[in-house]
Amino acid sequence: MLPSANHVRVNTTGQMLQDFLCAWLRLSRNKAKSLLDSRVVFVNGVRTWMARHPLRKGDLVEVFKPNPCPAPSLHTIEILAETKDYLVVNKPAGCLSNGKGSAETVLQEQRKESSIRAAHRLDRDTSGCLMMARNQTAMEAIIPVFRDNKVMKMYHALVAGTIAGKEQRIDTPLDGVPAITHIRVLSRGRVACHIAARIETGRTHQIRKHLAGIGHPVLGDKQYGTRSPLPDELHRVERQMLHASSLSLPSPMDGRRISAEAPLPPDFRSWMKRLRIE
Repeated sequence: MLPSANHVRVNTTGQMLQDFLCAWLRLSRNKAKSLLDSRVVFVNGVRTWMARHPLRKGDLVEVFKPNPCPAPSLHTIEILAETKDYLVVNKPAGCLSNGKGSAETVLQEQRKESSIRAAHRLDRDTSGCLMMARNQTAMEAIIPVFRDNKVMKMYHALVAGTIAGKEQRIDTPLDGVPAITHIRVLSRGRVACHIAARIETGRTHQIRKHLAGIGHPVLGDKQYGTRSPLPDELHRVERQMLHASSLSLPSPMDGRRISAEAPLPPDFRSWMKRLRIE
């Protein structure tokens, strides 16, 4: 159980974070480690999960109730576009693209097509446009389309802080390879803003890494959004606010263009309202 007050000042120097949590919250070492692994512990406003993070006198330690994005109970998934070879679906946040209990397996049952396969991946917490191949031939044909960056992808995100200017090109290499992300500010609030992002390259976690790299991490990003302190109201965002809003590409089967758009999900719109991003 977490205390009614979720923050405390450290009164000595040299104690490790895990040990401090054990003493303050009366937890076992395993439970304290589990809390750190849930990435709901902040030191001086920065998300911190290293068990041996050394504390100093006066540090502010905050713990927020774990509230992960739950895996939705899926029976059907919205289909945004369909051809005889492909489907583009609206993947909810909280479910995997493929594997057990994923969007892929739900679609297989929903459409009674055991050959459906996810043609690419979205992170569990990322919502929006996900392409499925309906047969093995279509799957093999679509792989080079994604690999060769022939897919136009647009994302929406809520990010910490207010980005200066209207548009920005980020071209910082990732893992030693070129990566290009174009961002456009759509609306701003006091502590966060709503952006659109278009990627020219498809590096792993590209948008999240690029935005964190310029000091404006995606809200709720527990992996990359850890480099700078965040205002208290941003600590409670349940999942990373990243949404694959549109997808467009030429079908490798017949050359016709496949395009789809996914509306912003309710939790995304709710956080915009709560943070007064207008």
